[in-house]
Amino acid sequence: MTIPVNEERLIQLFKDLVLINAPALEERAVVDYVKKILIEMGLEVREDKAGEKIGGNAGNLIAKLPANRPGLPSIFLSAHFDTVEPTEGLELVERDGVISSGGKTILGADDKGGMAPAIEAVRMIQDSGEPHGDIALVFTVAEEIGLKGADALELQELDVDFGFVLDTGPPVGTFVTRTATHDKLDITVRGVPAHAGKDPEKGISAIQVMADAVSQMKLGRIGPETTANIGVIEGGTAVNVVCPFVHLWAEARSTSIAELDAQVQHMIETFEAAAQKWNTTVEITHDRHYVSYELSEDLPVVKVAVQASKNLGFEPTLRTTLGGSDANVFNAKGVPTIVVATGMDKIHTHEEFIKIEDLIATTRLTYEILLETGKVSC
Repeated sequence: MTIPVNEERLIQLFKDLVLINAPALEERAVVDYVKKILIEMGLEVREDKAGEKIGGNAGNLIAKLPANRPGLPSIFLSAHFDTVEPTEGLELVERDGVISSGGKTILGADDKGGMAPAIEAVRMIQDSGEPHGDIALVFTVAEEIGLKGADALELQELDVDFGFVLDTGPPVGTFVTRTATHDKLDITVRGVPAHAGKDPEKGISAIQVMADAVSQMKLGRIGPETTANIGVIEGGTAVNVVCPFVHLWAEARSTSIAELDAQVQHMIETFEAAAQKWNTTVEITHDRHYVSYELSEDLPVVKVAVQASKNLGFEPTLRTTLGGSDANVFNAKGVPTIVVATGMDKIHTHEEFIKIEDLIATTRLTYEILLETGKVSC
């Protein structure tokens, strides 16, 4: 039975969620709020130990709606609690069917624009009585600072066949099935301190060494699906001291491991060459942050998503993105997981917004995914 979205309840839930301040590692209040809702829905709810593992004040929340028919797939819907910035003092603005912040903070639709539809869709499947296998809601912490909650999650304990992460932007009805591998570089360029007024000749400025390296480096768009960036630089001790060190944090991403490895090696070698030229040293730590995935169109998780999108008259485009999500971790752990587009737009900025019609459409699509999954035999 197809039932309508309770729009008033959905919109109020979204507003309630974004108004709870929840930067990464400080999600306690929103976790407790959602836990209460899920318990009231009659789900089996537990919080894992991820917070203890990663230094946060809350863990991942896992809620289960048991199957009402045997032989159907066991699946999960997922979103994350944390935001990229604090949203304390968030002022909600609703105008012409669009919800945004007053501009002093981000909105936090990333990822409450996925969480609210996931919760409402499960309420709808409960009310409908339609056949379904086990359905888990998996809400993670610390996604924005490195997918840490998902990494700490004991996914195998859920015993799921496939999953859906509601965590990318419009158009609703599209899905991410292919992503990049993401590497991080932590770089320290060493200089030699000296008094900048008395003995500058005796010093080696780490800033000059760094500038020499960066000026020789390929950054930005390296290829159609390869990028590189230096995002943060800090260093020095005082304005009257020749700079003794500079720290840089950089990244590179690519859907091609070969291209990514080549770009990272280029960045490392460029820093090393500059250090040698200036008769100093550089220390570099290289970390593979997450690995890419590519899901075949023949997989049940993709077939279900595409058919659900078609049922509602959407265009079920399968997208590639260089961004990461918890789906990268879940796929790496062996559970095929697709990313479902939501209405969140201009994320990670103070201009972030979500259209109410997209919030409703995401909920309808998620419910339709649950209905389609109920037609699949294991």
